[in-house]
Amino acid sequence: MREREPAPLNNGSGTRSNLRMELTNAFCVTALTPDASTAKIYPMAHTFLICDFGRNEDAAQQARHRIEGWRQGYRLDKKLQVKFERKELEGKPLAPPAEPAKDAKSGAKKKVNPESKSGKKEAPKAASPAADSSKIRLIVRLDFSDHEKLSHQRWTERIPVEEPFKTASLKIVRAGEPEFKATSDLFDSLD
Repeated sequence: MREREPAPLNNGSGTRSNLRMELTNAFCVTALTPDASTAKIYPMAHTFLICDFGRNEDAAQQARHRIEGWRQGYRLDKKLQVKFERKELEGKPLAPPAEPAKDAKSGAKKKVNPESKSGKKEAPKAASPAADSSKIRLIVRLDFSDHEKLSHQRWTERIPVEEPFKTASLKIVRAGEPEFKATSDLFDSLD
């Protein structure tokens, strides 16, 4: 059998892909898409949720853990991002608690805690002083594309009513608001 050779183009120099482009350009009729302009297409900007947990480190970590679970469960890797902002409060940080004084008698027998025999460790009684003297804010960036407006709206409504976020004072910063640029710069500067 004899193989068919490709039909030559009208101008004699080109390939099939050039022909395909020529045909596509020739048959594009503006009547099919009358006023398709880029002025009507707006990219979806970020929305920031700023959760101020004050000094409550545990609630901030629970909120971060909840968001990480959503990111993995719903595959929202780049669409839902979280960063912490820690600010030291004015004044000196609290000093670590003083250790109890040791017995003056070196030969005195120490009382043995029955719980320590069973292998249980005692929990620390005081939180770290750094956690007590800092203000913790959790900044969540929602970055959904233009065709995911419904998902964007649902996440914006869902996050504030979830348990770890109820205790925080929440602020939503959308594109076009005065503090959006400052929040965006802050989010980009955080680790």
